[in-house]
Amino acid sequence: MGIKYAVGDTVVTKKNHPCGGCEWLVTRTGADVRMKCLKCGSSVMIDAVRLEKRIKKVVPAHGGNADGNE
Repeated sequence: MGIKYAVGDTVVTKKNHPCGGCEWLVTRTGADVRMKCLKCGSSVMIDAVRLEKRIKKVVPAHGGNADGNE
């Protein structure tokens, strides 16, 4: 598990959602991750392994970097 994300972080995916948005707000983490599309507001759950393959970039909520080292 190389990519780190937490609740409140914004995740940018490689492919767009059908609404055209590619930015998601992480609302739950664990074996399954719940995310909310920041363009249309729809919510989806995806398993963590599959999500890691689809992430392009993580924008941390606290303004630091994604690995927790500030």
